Amino acid sequence: MDYNYLANLLFPNVKETVEDVEKRFPARELPEGAKVTRFAPSPTGFVHFGGLFPVTVGERLAHQSGGVFFLRIEDTDDKREVEGAAEALIKVLAHYGINFDEGAILNDEGIVSDHGIYGPYKQSMRGDIYHVFAKKLVSEGLAYPCFSTAEELETLNAVDKKTEIKNKDWHIDAEKLKEEKLKARQFTIEEVEENVKAGNPFVLRILADGDPEKRVPFNDLIKGKLEIPENDEDFVLLKSDGIPTYHFAHAVDDHLMGTTHVIRGEEWLPSLAKHLMLFRYLNFKLPKYLHIAQLMRLDENGSKKKLSKRDMGANMEDYKRIGYAPECVMEYVMTLLNSNFEEWHTANPEKSYTDFPFSIKKMSTSGCLFDFGKLNDVSKNVICRWDAEKVYKYLVEWADEFDEEFASELKEDAEKAIKILAIGRGGKKPRKDFAVWSEVKDYMGFFYDKFFKICDQYPESFSHEDIKQTLTAFAQSYDSSDDMDTWFGKIKDIATSLGYAADMKEYKANPEAFKGNVADISMFIRVAVTGKMNAPDLYTVMQILGQNKVVERISDMIKNL
Repeated sequence: MDYNYLANLLFPNVKETVEDVEKRFPARELPEGAKVTRFAPSPTGFVHFGGLFPVTVGERLAHQSGGVFFLRIEDTDDKREVEGAAEALIKVLAHYGINFDEGAILNDEGIVSDHGIYGPYKQSMRGDIYHVFAKKLVSEGLAYPCFSTAEELETLNAVDKKTEIKNKDWHIDAEKLKEEKLKARQFTIEEVEENVKAGNPFVLRILADGDPEKRVPFNDLIKGKLEIPENDEDFVLLKSDGIPTYHFAHAVDDHLMGTTHVIRGEEWLPSLAKHLMLFRYLNFKLPKYLHIAQLMRLDENGSKKKLSKRDMGANMEDYKRIGYAPECVMEYVMTLLNSNFEEWHTANPEKSYTDFPFSIKKMSTSGCLFDFGKLNDVSKNVICRWDAEKVYKYLVEWADEFDEEFASELKEDAEKAIKILAIGRGGKKPRKDFAVWSEVKDYMGFFYDKFFKICDQYPESFSHEDIKQTLTAFAQSYDSSDDMDTWFGKIKDIATSLGYAADMKEYKANPEAFKGNVADISMFIRVAVTGKMNAPDLYTVMQILGQNKVVERISDMIKNL
């Protein structure tokens, strides 16, 4: 068969050659060892937490090596595309500190546009490029057209994937499958000419030369040494509308854009044989592949299962709404990606996760376990090291979007809010009161009359008379100009007068001799002033509230007892 004639028959409008296309995409000039990586999502919905894994790995590998990290939008499946998903994806990733050197980036008007010389960076705009390489494969006898009905194509797919036909109450035996495959491969130029003249659409399929009984050695940078069965599937390169499949498009794009490392989920491993064949057929240099282990979670029975899009914690928009600071989320991601990150961070508590020497060798080959508890611990550890001004800035930004009433109070007196947030900060053991911004209102809301409420009740083991006497005596003696020692000395005096131990050692030595101890007396006052049994340092709280407000709240509590 004259394959050049066949190629021109199928692609009469393709005048460019592969050599012409190659000239449009010159080889990158980068320092030795520099890596070129990409994030190539489909705009089909929200950003999944698992998506942070490949994007973080790609960003770290590129930027640590002085390379390039770019964004490519793989929008060839228009049926699944969600309007605005690409723009939302870019914004969400930017929120978490993921920035691209080139690619499909938002312009000043918030529209996805190209930044870089290797575009277009949206696959839907690269159709002419794919057709050049498709024509070349046909001209070399490595791909062929299939003018078939939808039902016939379903049968052919079943042949390749060795599955049963959907919506049929019968099975196709192995010999029948082979016949169908051979039939698709056997056609004449005259038949093609007739179909083209009639305007019949076709899909372009690769002519597989693999033997599934043979295995090809392959080295994955995460999984290690693998053996991949050769591909014998005549998979589709171009759909009937001329749009490429993922398999074909990603191979062409990664070659032209100079991608050195492809980072993706391990669910793509079964497709690896197809991609090895494609790169071989196209005579492209094969990039290095890293297949990341799936992200797991524990179900209600304590068993591990894949974190799905329906699970809480999957949608990255949820993290912003709940109020996780981006740095906290990214540090947690690093603990999952590299086993030695926590050890490094303990030794370098003031450094950013971006200073960490990320290593492929430290990545897990099995599924990482997603754990909200661990994420919250990481978040508390990160936030407690920030100064009050930084916490205030992040808090207000979050509240402006998700709690306008709280934001209004915070901004009305910024100095007061910063003083509140400064309580217990600094030192070797800073307070770890909250992990997310949505918890802060409950933590500090009692400072504001609008949010103040009595949350905790006094334990029934204490008499209301003792509580009343404590509050009355404290209100009469309280002076906001007292230093902490004088202030606490007055509380001790009240304890002694009511039969409570003023000294904790004395109480522990002989608890039966007392009604309680000075901590109980402090608790009586704390609940009246803050509405809670647990609150930040009481002396500092009173200093911020002021003399009148402290006495007013204590007086109100006395009336309600």
